Amino acid sequence: MFTTDDKKNEPNSALQKTSAETLTVAAVNDNLHTVMAFVDDFLEEHDCPMKAQMQLDLCVEEIFVNIANYAYGSGSGDARICITYAEGTVTITFADSGVPYDPLAKPDPDITLSAEERQIGGLGVYLVKKNTDRVDYRYEDGNNILTLTKKIN
Repeated sequence: MFTTDDKKNEPNSALQKTSAETLTVAAVNDNLHTVMAFVDDFLEEHDCPMKAQMQLDLCVEEIFVNIANYAYGSGSGDARICITYAEGTVTITFADSGVPYDPLAKPDPDITLSAEERQIGGLGVYLVKKNTDRVDYRYEDGNNILTLTKKIN
């Protein structure tokens, strides 16, 4: 069903700890709980403040559900989630081999409009942008790669 690869490194400085873990799961909504547990366990290991953890949870849920619902159309495939911690910053990278799609290409929704006036879609990605310090997308070697970065301490 899924695999994890643990990679923990101790740099020369004992004050800095870098660690990374990767989870690969089928890109289906039924695996959301597994993905969330994977991310939360990692964040808790790194003493992530509750506010930052809640913000990252929102982002992880949004991105994984989008991959599960849209990346492979009527087909199936995997999602790979890699999370790293270095120097007080968490980086979460999502990769899938689905249809190429840059969620950052669309303009942010106009949140000054009422819900009835706003176009459908885009609010989730907007919330991801607002709850992280940086969001990057690239399409490389047949994979959509979306990276979220957030300073947690």
